[in-house]
Amino acid sequence: MQQSVAEMTDSRAATIALLSELRERRPAPVALVRFLDHAARRSMHQAARRPRALAELTVLHGVLCAAAAGRRPGRRWVITSWALSILHLGLLEHRTRLATADVLTLLRANLPALPGGAGRASGALAIGLDLADGRLARRQGTVSPFGDYADTFADAAYWTWLTLRHEPSRGVRLAAVAAWALPVVTVTGLALRRGTMPERPRPVLLRPAASLQAVVAFRHLTRR
Repeated sequence: MQQSVAEMTDSRAATIALLSELRERRPAPVALVRFLDHAARRSMHQAARRPRALAELTVLHGVLCAAAAGRRPGRRWVITSWALSILHLGLLEHRTRLATADVLTLLRANLPALPGGAGRASGALAIGLDLADGRLARRQGTVSPFGDYADTFADAAYWTWLTLRHEPSRGVRLAAVAAWALPVVTVTGLALRRGTMPERPRPVLLRPAASLQAVVAFRHLTRR
């Protein structure tokens, strides 16, 4: 199974195969170790098959690392983004390089580490980048599972950081973190329980998170 899953070009089918095996073997801890090992091997195999995308990711994060020097969370944040991006390169499916929309998404994900990432207008900038990358991907025909998942991680990472670091209202912090974490936790829990990949959350379920992004961005922009 290890070799066949590693070479599968359909990331969803490969993930379902891994989850199915995990479900059949649970609850043994060795099953989880085996699952993580197979997933990591597949990720490395898929990244090696896309040397151009791997190089583009490395150059982009190298530039971001230079910009993040001497800042907090700084380079550690950027390095984490680089590692997670490499592990998900297989989600590019048939593509062998990054699209412009992917770059915008990764820039948004790394705003906390960059100059101006905590500035008053940073929330508005994040919303602008979020709108731009989606429209650009659809216009250029570069929509992919990689972009979808990068977009989700970018939102969760940036808005959680901004809220916990700069939002003074405890109520807003709790509501915002819950709105962004709940869809991720729900999808992950369903995947592990059912042994298959559930459908992505419907847009209506993501509206609370989108609304809270606007609230947090406005409060950050107007706060003295």
